[in-house]
Amino acid sequence: QVQLVESGGGLVQAGGSLRLSCAASGRTFSLAAMGWFRQAPGEEREFVADIDWLSRSTRSTNYEDSVKGRFTIFRDNAILYLQMTDLKPDDTATYYCAARASPTGVMEYWGKGTLVIVSS
Repeated sequence: QVQLVESGGGLVQAGGSLRLSCAASGRTFSLAAMGWFRQAPGEEREFVADIDWLSRSTRSTNYEDSVKGRFTIFRDNAILYLQMTDLKPDDTATYYCAARASPTGVMEYWGKGTLVIVSS
């Protein structure tokens, strides 16, 4: 089992920046990929970004189109980060960290989320 705990959310003005963190514990050595998803009020949860371990020396990152060039996903040991810049009111949502041990497919583990509010 893997446990994920997000932090770093808060209230920020449009154009500002935030860094979200996700601390992973448990069988983290078994993980093949981690990512961030978000859910705005009244909306369905959507993909934001993920990072996939293709091998020990290469990693693949993917981003949802609306965050490309503004958000950066990266990992440092057992902590996953999402650096968010040039934030927009449409980025307001609860952000969830997720992970999977399987090489492909859906995320198996989820955190409880951290709320990001971007004011205009």
